[in-house]
Amino acid sequence: MRSRYAAFVLNLPDYLRATWHQSTRPETLTLDDSPDWTSLRVLDSSQTGNKGAVHFQAIYRLPSGWGFLEENSDFVREDGRWYYLRGNTSEGQLKPGRNEPCPCGSGRKYKACCL
Repeated sequence: MRSRYAAFVLNLPDYLRATWHQSTRPETLTLDDSPDWTSLRVLDSSQTGNKGAVHFQAIYRLPSGWGFLEENSDFVREDGRWYYLRGNTSEGQLKPGRNEPCPCGSGRKYKACCL
């Protein structure tokens, strides 16, 4: 999951397609309209045999503020490698409080960083 997030950040669509299971892989993939991703939080993960699931929240920056993509992803392991199958996603606007950690991932309070 983390390597796929890094591929979104670094604009590596070929890596994303290579780690996508062939049964659900798109023919083409472009990341031209991808937002400015800033951080990833893995909220939960589980594995049963060759099936896995990851619940995560990815934070991104917009000109108007902050947003998030939350997804419950399904993975399958074949020949020792994990492949992304599908995910149920939701998106929303993130409204950090002044004293909360900054969503940019700096570790500083929001009021002292990106406010």
